[in-house]
Amino acid sequence: MKKLLCACAALIMAFTTVSAFAATDVTGTWTAEMKDADGGNGFQISFAFKQVGTTLTGTLQGSQGEPMAISEGKVDGDKISFKVVIQGGMTIMHEGTIVASPDGNSAGDTIKLTSKTDQGDFPGGELTLKRAK
Repeated sequence: MKKLLCACAALIMAFTTVSAFAATDVTGTWTAEMKDADGGNGFQISFAFKQVGTTLTGTLQGSQGEPMAISEGKVDGDKISFKVVIQGGMTIMHEGTIVASPDGNSAGDTIKLTSKTDQGDFPGGELTLKRAK
């Protein structure tokens, strides 16, 4: 009986780990509306994420130009972080939260990001990413 209980407990823990891992998968395309520096005109940006375990890779595509690779990407539970180096060598660090779906059963289709740069003359900001359908 004890062996059966231990086996059941081990299976439950294994399946719980697998389902928690699956709930945080951000692989896919995500989009956001970004305002220009004076808060006026907006433009669309998109992120193409590929998650393997806790490692996050992918690209950022702005309104013009070539896609930019993300680096040092990771997903830890509902937390996400990565860097993007843009033209001129400025690094933008992104940190955020994967927002749970309204039913609480999955990671949902929204990521709230805060960004900051390694240069003081460029303001950071906040972005809300939506998973592309």
